Amino acid sequence: MNENLIKVEGHPGYYRDMKTGAIVNMNKSALEAAKAQKEKRIKDEQEIQELKNDVKELKQLLKELINSKV
Repeated sequence: MNENLIKVEGHPGYYRDMKTGAIVNMNKSALEAAKAQKEKRIKDEQEIQELKNDVKELKQLLKELINSKV
């Protein structure tokens, strides 16, 4: 491990880079889990937007159908 890194008290897997002052997460599995969670959230948000668009289109089609029968 880099000699510029010291453990952050009370936060396992976190180290402070004494040269830059940055906090570094050395826990690879937690980082991968966070990335996967972010990707899932983005995918879910896209799916919700697609569903909203579908509902909007259906409402428009229903309005057109109703107006054509009047």
